[in-house]
Amino acid sequence: MISKHTEAGVTWVDMERPTHDEIHAVMAEWSIHPLIGEELLARNVRLRSATHGNFVFFNLLFPVLHRKLSGRSLEQNEIGFVIGTNVIVTVRHAPIDALHQFAKLFEVDSILSRNGMGSNAGFVFFHMMRLLYDRLLHELDSLGDSVRIIEEQIFKGRERAMVLKISEVARELVDAKRVLRPHREILQMFESAGRRFFGEDFSYYSQAIISEYDKVHSTLTSITESVAELRETNNSLLTTKENETMKRIAIIAFLSLPASVITGFFQMSTVHTPLVGQPNDWLIIMLIMFDITIFLFAAAKMRKWF
Repeated sequence: MISKHTEAGVTWVDMERPTHDEIHAVMAEWSIHPLIGEELLARNVRLRSATHGNFVFFNLLFPVLHRKLSGRSLEQNEIGFVIGTNVIVTVRHAPIDALHQFAKLFEVDSILSRNGMGSNAGFVFFHMMRLLYDRLLHELDSLGDSVRIIEEQIFKGRERAMVLKISEVARELVDAKRVLRPHREILQMFESAGRRFFGEDFSYYSQAIISEYDKVHSTLTSITESVAELRETNNSLLTTKENETMKRIAIIAFLSLPASVITGFFQMSTVHTPLVGQPNDWLIIMLIMFDITIFLFAAAKMRKWF
């Protein structure tokens, strides 16, 4: 599907799940090098960038955050960008809400004229990337809310149940950082091409795009550090609970030991076992075991073993 939007002499061509013929038709219409068309048709996660004549091409991956993983790797959307002086082409293979929102803004709000900017594709790309990164920040905020819920559950005594939740969020964050890490290098490459295509003044907007990326990266790093601290806290609480459980088991074994020893003693098959056969022998033996247990319990309590 191909959507075209034109404003102030600048055209944005948005292609969703394009066919081979659609790609080559757009390449031919705007005199874009055929090699770029081949790159756009190649669906893979290898980030790449190139400059051919008056066009710069690169692709970026955007993580889809805060989704149930169900044992799968983090979902990611790939967007291919072809940017010329007065045209920008985007190619994607899945619906992306941020681009649908940008299309409405492009048509209704007159992005270029409303902001008093020059009429070139670089400014369209600037606004597009701001919106894409802003959407990522909102998704990170939602993920941060999940982290806070996990924190609340940890301190409500559900440490064991939160082990898997923490691991899922941590994996999602690690995958997101891996997906976003190459953005800075590619955006710096675009800054160099942007100065050549749109003039030296455009460097300010290229740096602004990088700043938007830095906000996302900083937020992602902050949440990752919070999750790491939560994992450490959760593990400490789990260890403390397990130690307390083992301590109680050890105390119970300690208190029951005399009874076991005495019971074993009087079960020995000997000719003259003390007390056995005497009046009230069972009651006497039970009182001995009870008194020794009470004595050991009092001794343990005085030493603050529990």
